[in-house]
Amino acid sequence: MSGPAEQEALFRALFETAPDAMIVVDRDGTIVLANAQADRLFGYPERGLYGIAMECLLPERLRGGHSAHRERFMANPRVRPMGAGFELVGMRRDGTEFPVEIGLSPVHGGATPLYAASIRDISETQRARQALVRARYDAVIGEIGRLALESHDYETLLGRLPHRVTEALGVDAVAVLIAGTQRYDLNVRAHAHVPPDLLDRLPDLLGIMAWSARLATPDRAALTLTEFDARDEGGLRAAAAAHGYVDAALLPLFDRYEPTGALLAFAADARAFDRDKLNFLQSIGHLLSAALQRNRSEEQLAHAQRLDAIGQLTGGVAHDFNNLLTVISGNLQLLEDDTLGLERGPIIQSALRAVGNGAALTRKLLAFARRQHLSPRPIAPRAWLADLSALLTRTLGEAVRIRIECASPLPEVFADPGELDAALVNLALNARDAMPRGGELTIAAGAYEGGDTPAVELAPGRYVEISVTDTGIGMAPDVLARALEPFYTTKSAGKGSGLGLSMVYGFVKQSGGTMAVDSKLGYGTRVSLYLPAAAQSREAAPPRAQAAVARGGETVLVVEDEPDVRDVAIAFLHSLGYASRVAASAEEALDRLRAEPVDLLFSDVILGSGMTGVDLAREARRLYPGLPVLLVSGYEQALLDDAKDGDLKLLRKPYGRDEFAVAIRQVLDAS
Repeated sequence: MSGPAEQEALFRALFETAPDAMIVVDRDGTIVLANAQADRLFGYPERGLYGIAMECLLPERLRGGHSAHRERFMANPRVRPMGAGFELVGMRRDGTEFPVEIGLSPVHGGATPLYAASIRDISETQRARQALVRARYDAVIGEIGRLALESHDYETLLGRLPHRVTEALGVDAVAVLIAGTQRYDLNVRAHAHVPPDLLDRLPDLLGIMAWSARLATPDRAALTLTEFDARDEGGLRAAAAAHGYVDAALLPLFDRYEPTGALLAFAADARAFDRDKLNFLQSIGHLLSAALQRNRSEEQLAHAQRLDAIGQLTGGVAHDFNNLLTVISGNLQLLEDDTLGLERGPIIQSALRAVGNGAALTRKLLAFARRQHLSPRPIAPRAWLADLSALLTRTLGEAVRIRIECASPLPEVFADPGELDAALVNLALNARDAMPRGGELTIAAGAYEGGDTPAVELAPGRYVEISVTDTGIGMAPDVLARALEPFYTTKSAGKGSGLGLSMVYGFVKQSGGTMAVDSKLGYGTRVSLYLPAAAQSREAAPPRAQAAVARGGETVLVVEDEPDVRDVAIAFLHSLGYASRVAASAEEALDRLRAEPVDLLFSDVILGSGMTGVDLAREARRLYPGLPVLLVSGYEQALLDDAKDGDLKLLRKPYGRDEFAVAIRQVLDAS
């Protein structure tokens, strides 16, 4: 087959029978040859493509760009096979669009340059590809959804989410920002692969944008960098570009109708976020927002539950405080009457013991009622149960006998002390209500090895089992089956919220343990908490105050709005050799500092209206860098997080003179 006629016939046969659409164009882009597959693909009659411009087979919006691309290819023609990633959108004669893949090749041997294009409809391929991508998205959404629904640990969800989103989208970095106590203060709570310097700047870069009404779209949709570029008041685009990110997507997060955070994704590829990816981000954002709402609601419910228990503790606590006040008042009256000739030492020691007992009781109540994340630490069960039983004795009444049983040896339990107190008080109150005519309440603690009993689902390891057993009416099987459901209660209206057992269960699971309830109608109920044992022995006790009273001669500015408390601090200072200056408010203290330098600022945290002691300390250090500061407060540590963030030393009320002296000296010497 050497003749030109045979070769041309063979070429035409191959051209016409090719499985793909084949088109040949000249230097001007005019179609000079097309096979039947091309006619069918683009909806033209036989030989209907001859003589029309190649650009007519593209949507109008793409024609200008394609003409420029065609000119570049013809200036440097080379074979570009299919599968090289060159995809376009074709347009049929009736105007419908469809995705195509194109292979290009110059045609050699003719008098004029020609160029061949093989075109394949990839609609099915693209649909299959999109189906796989959407399946991957659905799997991640399902995983995050299950975690959001089943886990009470919001931090675990936050930690896992950015990495899964990064993998699913194929982007370079993802960050989650959540508002703090002030709505406009954003904090990075979790991220994947965000460069440290960009991470540090994100709260400021998004501070203006994330809460702008212009950004919060009506449908709460994700926005790409191009869409919110005009609103980029903080310079996010420039900061992203500095790290090689040319596209980004931002999804505002909402708590009901209030903006409460942002989900941000970065990509080094232009147009990295198609509609499917933005819809995926929106679905993840909805799940994250729902989990955030649930987390905050659970915190509020837990707080309400603790307050409800505190209300029931009030009677017993009031009795204990009245006893303490009687001791203090009686001893002070004895000291006041010099005619009795009594020895002063024992009287003073008795009053001081009563003050110490009152302070310990106050700390327990503050820890019990606080609102904060779990702060687990080793707890010695024997001492803890001894303290708790004294608190419960008054609360439960004389009709309920309390027994404490502790096995030996008994490891320390690793849990949040306040939450553990709350859990046991709730269980004890439930037990009391189940024994309307009185009975026996047994609280027992013992060691337990995880994995030994199939009925108790625990990972292998050491645990402490704390059980609360009553001799009450017990529960029927249908009631027992629903005992852990939130809001389920058998008590009459106004007598219970149905949150007690479910809140205890949530605390135990979050602590890494589990809970079991065993009950039989007419035989009482046993609730067992399985909590992790501490990995090490008890934390080192805080150092005792120095035996010798620490003294000095520096000048201390005392800021306290309660005159009697202020007078005690001044008297302590003078007895220790210090000079004092006095202010009743933060504003007055700043005026004093400007008028006369001092060696140390000693301020209460809560100063009535206006600035707090923390605010005062920050402003004082701004004006006088290096000024030693000691804050004092009777509030629980959770209320003093701002003080810790500022590296400020804290002294807790009530304090004795020796403790006061050591704290003052330590702060002065450290400066």
